[in-house]
Amino acid sequence: MRQNKLIYDSYRIPVPEEFEAAFSHFYFAENNSEIAVTKTLLPSFQTIMVFNFGAHAFLISKQKTKIEVGKCIVLGPIKSSFEYCLPPNSSILVANFKNDAFYRFFGKAILSDHFPIHPDEAMEENCFNRLALQLNNIDIAEEKVNHILNFCKPYLNQQDTTSSLLANFKSDTMNPIKSIAEQVKQSERNIQLIHKKHFGFSAKEINRYHRFLKAIELIQQIDFTKEKVNWFDIINQCGYYDQSQLIHDFKHFLNLSPKNYLKFQQDICQATSE
Repeated sequence: MRQNKLIYDSYRIPVPEEFEAAFSHFYFAENNSEIAVTKTLLPSFQTIMVFNFGAHAFLISKQKTKIEVGKCIVLGPIKSSFEYCLPPNSSILVANFKNDAFYRFFGKAILSDHFPIHPDEAMEENCFNRLALQLNNIDIAEEKVNHILNFCKPYLNQQDTTSSLLANFKSDTMNPIKSIAEQVKQSERNIQLIHKKHFGFSAKEINRYHRFLKAIELIQQIDFTKEKVNWFDIINQCGYYDQSQLIHDFKHFLNLSPKNYLKFQQDICQATSE
């Protein structure tokens, strides 16, 4: 929901249908207050491209390393939470790449779990500095998004058949690697390598993340004015063995215990949009 634009404004921007396989959404945030605003971004297993306007924003790692955001950076896939700080008179526009879309644009999926890069380093052409300058002259966030989408059209390659099968696989009980290996008549090892190469993470990693994300979504559905969290219900519904495994996942992805997540969730942003 858009907040008071005179103070702090943040919202998602959907993409047209023709781009839904490449981007989940765009995210815009603008700080017009007199103090810096710090938020925590949940892991999304997506690669993100961040355009910065006005004062320079900062990314803050688990190790409390502060990284200044220039005109444009790329980071991901995002496998653990990190903080970002918007000083006064700053704004950011974030493109969230979906599934293997970053690979389809750049021919690579794995960047860095710790440090961002400039997108020009991922392409042979030196074009993103020019794009950032063009975006800086556009005032409305939705129009910035349209400009980015028009810019990226020539660079998006067709999706690999196996990647398409992996991206669209839907089953809570079947092993995607084994099922697709049988379908395309390739070894499971080869399918594993394709998954890692095109998506930037393994099927095992994303399955663990989906289990954690389900727990987050169940917590967000609870009306805390009327009831408390029944952790054992969440453990059972999400397929955790016990409470310690649930706690381990929260610390792995968020560096927070489940109870501490409840205290700070108003300052945590979720990038995924299903």
